[in-house]
Order: sequence, then structure tokens, then C-alpha cells
Amino acid sequence: MRLVVALGGNAILRRGEKGTAEEQFVHVHYAAANLTAIVKGGHRIAITHGNGPQVGDILLANECAKDTLPRMPLDVCGAESQGMLGYMIQQSLENALRTAGIDRRVITVVTQTVVDRADPAFSHPAKPIGPFYGEIEARQLREKEGWTILPVEGGLYRRVAPSPKPLKVVEESSIRTLVEEGFIVIAAGGGGIPVVQDGSGNLSGVEAVIDKDLTAERLARAIRADTLLILTDVEQVSLGFGTPDSQPIRSARASEVRAWLREGQFPEGSMGPKMEACAKFVEDGGRCAIVTSLEKALDSLEGRAGTRILP
Repeated sequence: MRLVVALGGNAILRRGEKGTAEEQFVHVHYAAANLTAIVKGGHRIAITHGNGPQVGDILLANECAKDTLPRMPLDVCGAESQGMLGYMIQQSLENALRTAGIDRRVITVVTQTVVDRADPAFSHPAKPIGPFYGEIEARQLREKEGWTILPVEGGLYRRVAPSPKPLKVVEESSIRTLVEEGFIVIAAGGGGIPVVQDGSGNLSGVEAVIDKDLTAERLARAIRADTLLILTDVEQVSLGFGTPDSQPIRSARASEVRAWLREGQFPEGSMGPKMEACAKFVEDGGRCAIVTSLEKALDSLEGRAGTRILP
């Protein structure tokens, strides 16, 4: 089976940690062991991953050094995180595969994702990013940088960025070729580097954040994957999550998922994009989409765990 595996941010850096390289490598090694079990099961995989905490750290470093070095725009920060996390996952997975006696090559592709400059998200930025600011500093940054900065709890302020829909993975043909040649490809980290395309086909980066699960769906279609496997911190998706009437979903049709999305069952900042990506994947010809935890990844592929979305 050919599949795209989307690693959640908790697979790399967990809440409350400092974010040291050592901490992140510990989690990536654990993820690599689970990914190796999938490969050992005979599946051909491509991998994508979140980058929220890492980009947050890069933005904070920008702020700490703002009097010495120029701030880098969001597209450049995304590229930095792709290189760092790609290196960690690539090395850890190669080592895990070697230990398991599996001869497979792993490669990281720094990946751009095309978005539409006319996407309504650019007129209504809503994705919180970077550090918190006081009122005076927030006002100064609005005036100097042109950022959209909104109030949050505790009298603080935070920058928000647009989150446009992904249209196309720029490097998709190269990634597909690598997968067909037997490589395990790490690509489209953090949803990909957001770029727009002009009438001549030239690309340029934009200040935006793309949802990684929606881009994972685009990547899965690009490489003609059978299955989209989204790994998060719960074994199954639930209706009424967090309420006494919570009901785990074992399997569902895409039409049911669309109805639940319209009802507001899945929050935009949590399970919403994951379920939207799953529905779109099977609607566009994919065989199956699965949401589950990293620990249950292989079990879910064998039908023993997870939430399965079918056409």
C-alpha cells in the first residue's frame, strides 16, 4: 500500500518542554520506530509533519535578535523548520531502518505549496503565531511591520497570520518520482512554504501559514497514495468530544463527515482540518483516510484501531 503519513506536532515537541535538540530527537526516534514498523509491514510511505512549535521558536529568536539581525519572513522561517525537522526525521528513520535490517533510502525535499493571493484568508488573518506582546509594543509592530495583532487573554497581544487553502505542491512530480523509485520522502513539512504564482509562472513567498493536514491531502493525491494516515494525540475521533455524550467514531463515510463539519462537531483549531482533509482525500479518489495516534498507526492500517473515513 502507498500512503502519506502526517505526523502531528506532539510527535516532535511536547507542551512544557524547552525545545532542545535533544528533547526533539528523543521524540523523533520514537516516531521513527513506529514508522519503521509500517515500512516493515510492506507499505510504501511518504512523510509530512507539523512545525508549529519550531516556527514559534524561530520567530521568538527573531524577536530576541531584532536589534542585531533582520527579522525573517514567515516563508523563510517555514523553510528553516523544514530543513531542521527533515534532518532529524531523516537521520532517525535511516538509523531505525538499518537496525531493523531494512534497506530503504530516505530523503527530505524542501517543499513549496501554492496558495491563491485572492484567498479570503488574506483579508481575515486568524492563525496565532509567535510570541506575546504588551500593548505598546503591539501598537509599534502594527505601525512598523504592518502586522495584524489582536488582543488575547491577560491583557497581552499576539500576531495572527492568514491561513489560505493549499492548491498545489510545487515539487509534486519530483516527490512522486522519488516515491516510485523506492525512496521514503519527507516533504511539505508544516504545510509547505507558502508561495503565490504570477502569470508567468514565477513563484514568490508570502506571509502565511498553511494547515499541514490539508497539504498532506494534496501530497497524498499528488503521489497517488491509497491511504492518508493522520497521526495525532488520540486513538479515535469522537463526536461530542469532551462532553458526557462523547461517542468515538470507528468508521464513517465522507458524506457523514461533511455533515458533522457543517454542524460544528470538529473545531477549526483542532480536529476540523484533519476531518476536512480526510473527506476531501476520499472524495478525490483515495481509498481510505485514517486518524489515529502514533502508537496505533500500524494497528489502524490493519483495521484494529483509529477512525477510518471511506468514500
